[in-house]
Amino acid sequence: MEQQINKRIILVKRPQGFPDETCFKIVESPIPAPEKGQVLIKTKYLSVDPYMRNRMNDVKSYIPPFQLNETLQGGAVGEVIETMSKNFSKGDFVTGFLPWQHYTAAEEKAVHKLDPRIAPVSTALGVLGLTGITAYFGLLEIGRPKPGETVVVSGAAGAVGMIVGQIAKIKGCRAVGTAGSDRKVKYLVDELGFDAAVNYKTAPDLGKALQAACPKGVDVYFDNVGGDISDAVMFLINDSARIPLCGQIALYNTVGIPTGPRIQPLLLIHHALVNGFLVSNYADRFEEATAQLAAWIKENKLKYAETIIEGLENTPRAFLGLFKGENLGKQLVKVG
Repeated sequence: MEQQINKRIILVKRPQGFPDETCFKIVESPIPAPEKGQVLIKTKYLSVDPYMRNRMNDVKSYIPPFQLNETLQGGAVGEVIETMSKNFSKGDFVTGFLPWQHYTAAEEKAVHKLDPRIAPVSTALGVLGLTGITAYFGLLEIGRPKPGETVVVSGAAGAVGMIVGQIAKIKGCRAVGTAGSDRKVKYLVDELGFDAAVNYKTAPDLGKALQAACPKGVDVYFDNVGGDISDAVMFLINDSARIPLCGQIALYNTVGIPTGPRIQPLLLIHHALVNGFLVSNYADRFEEATAQLAAWIKENKLKYAETIIEGLENTPRAFLGLFKGENLGKQLVKVG
């Protein structure tokens, strides 16, 4: 092994509002030895995702909170360097829900094998992983887009949003996205084929800018962000609009209970559907989604982007950058 110690990132403080790097600490421990039925994994890529911010709070949710002074966890890809499992061999690439550390002794049932010949292994954390699957089921099962309809995606230059917009185009819809920089707006339109995109940070009047981008109103709103953007979109929804509620990144660092426009009258008038969802609801159909996403990539109908920061020690910085809009597409950490 290249090193004799195992570096890990633990949570040492629960943030109040926006977290900073003092919430995290790098500690060292011995490299674990795999036991029967386990594999020793050398981490290659870590996924950092907005939902992790809620796990830093000590509150009940759909997933348990991170514990103080324990190693943080998330989606990861690694290489098997030692095996005590008949199902895995040394050199296999695997993915699973793993700690933020260099080496992990994992149960064989906790990971599954990847074929690096099909696609780069990093895509197992993005377009061909839970990110792409979230976009696929959220839009197609809840949004139910029909040809000619207008689909608006907030956080459209993020990992989920850019996939949603492209699937909307595949389904014959008008795709409109919101993003936080002119570079991202240009990328959405010029590279991914969105029909229009709005820079929510510079638009003098966000409502008017969205109205101009959606002259026929909004039939499907894929909500990744919440906050002011979602407030503006709600005033543009059409009758029978569908609103897949995927994330609320604009509110994750808010202290207290935020208030905004009371949208219930709009939902009632337009007999619209708001449906929060978890990708785990569709676990028995993951293979279906992955196969279709892979086919669209092969047919050049679907593109993806990755923002990669190198070094385990930079994982907190990569995570915090999500809330500053620093990433284009999937934010990953290349561990080593």
